Amino acid sequence: MVVTSDGDEILDADRVVFPGVGAIRDCMRALKRLRLEPVVRTAATHKPFLGICLGMQALLQESEENGGTACLGLIPGRVRRFQEPLLDPRGQPLKVPHMGWNRVHPQRDHPLWEGIATDRWFYFVHSYYAVADEPRWVAATTDYPGAFTSALASGNIFAVQFHPEKSQADGLRLLANFLHWNPEGGHTRQATVLGSDQ
Repeated sequence: MVVTSDGDEILDADRVVFPGVGAIRDCMRALKRLRLEPVVRTAATHKPFLGICLGMQALLQESEENGGTACLGLIPGRVRRFQEPLLDPRGQPLKVPHMGWNRVHPQRDHPLWEGIATDRWFYFVHSYYAVADEPRWVAATTDYPGAFTSALASGNIFAVQFHPEKSQADGLRLLANFLHWNPEGGHTRQATVLGSDQ
């Protein structure tokens, strides 16, 4: 596995992981500054591509964060902020950001769910969530307190709001499934993680 911000290495990789932490405006500015916006678009269109947390949100058209930020537009939809106050079924307040363990409810079969039981626990840290324009892109939902999209799937793109790398055995299984996932067939060479190689 290679961690890089080099466009040629990303385009040469067999598959790409697009992680993300922080604010969407900073993410989009970094992609433009590093001239990676077209690279990410090409990678997401032509090879297995896993977006994680902010890396999922960046795939939609626009985010409410930072007063409104244009995103990559690879999946039609918007990113919205949890509106407070949020109350659980007993009337107790829920915190924003949504942080900690929560159940993920797959909405359709997908190779990345293989070996992961329905309604398993995954780890979340976020104040914003994806709203896809069409239900067919929703691969999973999570309740906080109402249902929000916690995974998206479109072609060779799979993206999750939770952090599989922090989600113990089920998260590791999802990552292993991604490493073996070939939506169009082909030979696995290496996975590349979009990020700084410094």
